[in-house]
Amino acid sequence: MTTNPSPGLPPVAAEVAAGALELLPARLRKRADAALAKVPGWPVETTPDGVRIRVDEDTSVTLRTSDGVVAHPDDAVCGCLLAPACLHRAAVLSSAPIAEPTADPIADPIADPTADPTADPAAVPTAGTGRDGPGRTQGGDGPASPPDGDGPGAAVDKDPTAGPAARTEGSGPPAVLLTPARAAALAALRAATTAVLAGGVTGTGAVHRAELLHAAHSARLAGLPLPAAAAVRIARLLGEARSDDPAFRLSELSAELAGLLGLLRRPTDAAAPVRRSYQPAKPLRLQGLFTEPVVTASGYAGATAYGIAPDGVLHTVSDIAPGGPERAVQAAGTPLPGGCALPLREWGDGGAVILTGPTVSPDGRIGGGSRVRSVRAAGARWHEQPLDALWRRPPAEQLARALDWLAEPAGSRPAGGDLLFLTGTVTARGFRVTGGPVVRLLAPDERPELAYAENLRLLASRPGLGLWLIARAVADRPGAVRALAAAWTGHDGERVRVDLGLRRLNRSHIPATGPGPGPAQEPEAGPAQPAGPGPGAAPPVLPMELELLRRAVDRTVAGGRAVTAASADGELPRRLAAAGLTTGAECARALAETAADRRHDALGRLLPADPGAFATAWLAAAVYASAAARSLIPAAWASHTPEPAPEPDAAPEPAPTTSGGPLAAAATTALPGQEANRSALPCV
Repeated sequence: MTTNPSPGLPPVAAEVAAGALELLPARLRKRADAALAKVPGWPVETTPDGVRIRVDEDTSVTLRTSDGVVAHPDDAVCGCLLAPACLHRAAVLSSAPIAEPTADPIADPIADPTADPTADPAAVPTAGTGRDGPGRTQGGDGPASPPDGDGPGAAVDKDPTAGPAARTEGSGPPAVLLTPARAAALAALRAATTAVLAGGVTGTGAVHRAELLHAAHSARLAGLPLPAAAAVRIARLLGEARSDDPAFRLSELSAELAGLLGLLRRPTDAAAPVRRSYQPAKPLRLQGLFTEPVVTASGYAGATAYGIAPDGVLHTVSDIAPGGPERAVQAAGTPLPGGCALPLREWGDGGAVILTGPTVSPDGRIGGGSRVRSVRAAGARWHEQPLDALWRRPPAEQLARALDWLAEPAGSRPAGGDLLFLTGTVTARGFRVTGGPVVRLLAPDERPELAYAENLRLLASRPGLGLWLIARAVADRPGAVRALAAAWTGHDGERVRVDLGLRRLNRSHIPATGPGPGPAQEPEAGPAQPAGPGPGAAPPVLPMELELLRRAVDRTVAGGRAVTAASADGELPRRLAAAGLTTGAECARALAETAADRRHDALGRLLPADPGAFATAWLAAAVYASAAARSLIPAAWASHTPEPAPEPDAAPEPAPTTSGGPLAAAATTALPGQEANRSALPCV
């Protein structure tokens, strides 16, 4: 039986959670999963320095926090006679959210002149949290960061939701030394991750999760921040899955497992030091675009505002600290660094600022320091120059760039690379992108404290409404985007621009457009792009064969090796080969064979299974499915762009008779690892 995790528990450092289970004797370890199911029913009381969990009338577990995190084993105390090797303490610590360690402590040389931008921070373990990417939240998506600003109110970038940033520009790749300690830590991580994949979500309990956390802590001590942070994220996702957390997404866990297994196959990359070091920059004039609330699963929240420089480079300013969703709304009012008193929300809502003496990280984050100064400047709306150029790019080209950004290592991603700038019309089937397909608008975060879901439902009730939209690409959903901010023409022709996660709309903010879809209405002064397909056009989908391969990859993560072996047959490889996806067919065949491979010795005894071969086959299938989707999805969006009208004297082209749908033409595109397909791919 699974239950939701107990609310109110603070995030716990990975090594503390792992150590609590390691202290248990074997007889109590067997009862760990049963004890975890009881934790949500134990009352949680707030204390001046943490929380107290009452197990019964005579027993309670006390958690003391430092900067919002239970960072040391001595901070978790149980009142029973068996403590600290007791089941109560281990169950509470295992049920609490994992505080993900930041793989790249922030160093701002202006705020901290003694910081060495080239030093490897991974040699010193720190307790904290983080998550790649903002939302969900981005989220991506941290610990109390080193001081990046000067006093309260400095909206310095302390965002823990971002992945490791690139090395300092111009510093060159640092030398990587794979010591015996690092090699042993990588081997332990590989074994723990392979065991998680072989058991699947259903077969991975608290003990397996503790082993993964212990391996992650050992890797961090050995100076391996990237694989350590990835392992902690996987452990957190496993906890969400086991507790039936509605925020859990199986595809996210699959992507994290594939990323970690792939990184472990490249020891040099896994051992490379990373640091998001801030460097002094020239004065910047930044036009605000929008502000996004950030809530992480590890107990941190805040807001990130996006702005664009005259050269077209996106920059971000963040205020992230321990707290819940309510803090995300409050942080939007934090002023920008430098003394201009311009809140993040106002800067993102058409404001502008000039920064002198700023510090900037390689991925575009703005830091704070004693030398930075800021003054307000004249801003611009989305439909005005120079911002309107962002919406003039073809949607398919934007999507291809965003998917390539998502496929890059986290350390080399510039800020905002996954953003889409779209115009279109609300229809009964979704959002019809100008020059693109009909897509669904998804809420980046469905927490009731944030306004995303409520606002999107209200916008969907206005068919025919023309929108300017900033959205985020979704790698595993070809027919959907996550809407972040929107603008439209309101009553009496006034402009309305809304950060969808921060401001709650009502019906008076949106003009009535009639009961039916009505004629397509483009936003006023919209970009000059060809009109897309009619309102009845279907959203883009992947070929059924590729979708089946993706489901097989996710099914392995959910059920493990046993489920893969039981469900494997020759039908999927045959269908993939018939569709021209020959490399995918080989990957599916290898996955099925390694899952069912149980050989016997000369005496007929069953030999142990080879988990390494199974993990390698699964990784190949996951990488291929991701690369194939990344190639086909932009082609599907491009296929919705109408061809130029034929000349009056020219004979019309005959209508295509293939049943391949929007992706039939994309099937001729060469996928990674194989020649161009020679036949159209059927799709649903």
